[in-house]
Amino acid sequence: MKLETDIKKIEELTRQNEGEDRRYRCLLEGCGLTVEEIDAIVHRHYRAVSEQIECRECKNCCKVFRPLLEVRDINRLADGLKIPREAFMAEYIVKYEDGQGHFFKLTPCPFLADNGCAVYADRPDVCRAYPNLLKTGFVSSISLTFSNCSVCPLVYNVYERVKSEICERRFTTLSSEDE
Repeated sequence: MKLETDIKKIEELTRQNEGEDRRYRCLLEGCGLTVEEIDAIVHRHYRAVSEQIECRECKNCCKVFRPLLEVRDINRLADGLKIPREAFMAEYIVKYEDGQGHFFKLTPCPFLADNGCAVYADRPDVCRAYPNLLKTGFVSSISLTFSNCSVCPLVYNVYERVKSEICERRFTTLSSEDE
């Protein structure tokens, strides 16, 4: 399967596939595979795709997301920048409206530089984990994964490969039941 890396095309394809993807999510939940089997398929495709796409070249997630920051993230970033926590908070951080959590004031990320993340060693935990495809429980986070398809070439390509494999398995299973 050809990899798509053009973010504009990925955004367009994601919009075009929205109805199909809703049906796929239902199929995924009833495909007869265990959560662990589905996770293994996702992890296998993630490893294959990530060997061909360098995550840090795109930087689209840094351009569109304002990640939820934990206290440890804020402390690590302030320490890494060698500025007092209060000064860091005043310059870069705002609270969520409900007061539960913090995020960067601006998008794109204030630490996005031409060559990538200016605070890469100290980046927030949510940035370290993104695109979250090596976690367990793919089926339970399918809506989040789909919403990330239009943002991340890795997510889009893994999602499309998993979708293709699951649909092919389901078709093969249905065909053999008919015989």
